Amino acid sequence: MKAPLHFYFDFSSPYSYIASEWIEALAACHGRSVQWHAILLGVTFQAAELRSPVHHPIKREYSLHDFARSARFEGVPYVQPEPFPIPTQNTARVFWWLADTQAMSVAAAWARAGLRAYFVRGVPLNDANALKQLAAQSGLDAAAAERVWNDPAWKERLKRANEAALAAGVFGAPFFTIDGEAFWGNDRKAQIERWLAQGTI
Repeated sequence: MKAPLHFYFDFSSPYSYIASEWIEALAACHGRSVQWHAILLGVTFQAAELRSPVHHPIKREYSLHDFARSARFEGVPYVQPEPFPIPTQNTARVFWWLADTQAMSVAAAWARAGLRAYFVRGVPLNDANALKQLAAQSGLDAAAAERVWNDPAWKERLKRANEAALAAGVFGAPFFTIDGEAFWGNDRKAQIERWLAQGTI
């Protein structure tokens, strides 16, 4: 079996959303599975001494334009959510709960549901009632999901995931590692495809 492709994402990252729509199909074409990792960009930004591009006035309008343009280029729907960005730790804790207690495929389905909800329908993932409703719509026990995101054990699980990401050299999202080779950004799709096909660039 070929080693899985590792995909690090944040539920409040537009480029993570776009990449989430192509990564599974691309990996499958090359006989790879995808190991999804929900992280918090704030943690990586702090470690790398970075800020979101929308927090820089000179970058903000370009970034907002590029989010939508990149989605159109990839053929996926996109509506710029407001407010943006938002804290997504609760959504990420539910992800790790599903990954650890059920299966990665279940967690990945939740990830796609959350990303699509925020970047297509504008569902505020930082709102507890909206998140519970999304959990129910996704076939989860909404009350159990709420208990999870308030549980210190799952808060600690997300903290460990962030620490592991930093240890792996992750400083943004989406971030991919394949056979030890790192790729940062949705715009690295062509390079990822070359690597999967040839094992080198």
